[in-house]
Amino acid sequence: MSVVVRFLTVRGIPKLFWSAPDPLSLRPPVLSFVFLCVGLVIFGTGEAMIVAAGLGVTPWTVLAQGIAAKAGWSIGTATFVVSIAVLLFWVPLRQKPGVGTVMNAVIIAVVMDIMLIHLPRPQEFVLQLAMMAGGICAVGFGSAVYLIANLGPGARDGLMTSLQRLTALPILAVRGGLELVVVCSGWFLGGKIGLGTACFAVGIGMVISVSAYGLKSCFPHQS
Repeated sequence: MSVVVRFLTVRGIPKLFWSAPDPLSLRPPVLSFVFLCVGLVIFGTGEAMIVAAGLGVTPWTVLAQGIAAKAGWSIGTATFVVSIAVLLFWVPLRQKPGVGTVMNAVIIAVVMDIMLIHLPRPQEFVLQLAMMAGGICAVGFGSAVYLIANLGPGARDGLMTSLQRLTALPILAVRGGLELVVVCSGWFLGGKIGLGTACFAVGIGMVISVSAYGLKSCFPHQS
């Protein structure tokens, strides 16, 4: 099987040397916690790069925009409501939360605020495109690193991993399908779609799959 086919058919998040034995552990291994934080910092940096590129927000923000427009809420309130709704879906899907579920929201928000102060805001389209692509790659790689830590996913990543377990489909298909449903729903409700939105929806599942496959290949002795 070719390398391309292998990463396109990655199913599930691998367990590597920094994976915690149980996401519900109240005293997780130090190494697992460190990699959790490193992955979330990379994730948050990528999110900030996408915003700074100015080519469109992520699909989940489009959904929040649409809900906010229909309900008369702020985008922040709509984002919070969406996150709570996604977490409720975890119950029938039997997705386990963990310290990473809380750290996801805290670290990504803090890192985005810090990075957006220092990141450039390019005006040339080529530079905007490069920053957007770099941001998508950072979000995907950071997602793989922190999910492998096995300390609990964020709300949306937990929906992805639980649906993957339920359907046994490749991560690429599950995440891509989720993002497309979300962006179409947000657009229907009145959210704004940009080039970056479309690229994120199509590309994020692939980047997570490539990152998970690459990391597992670097540590083949792990299960």
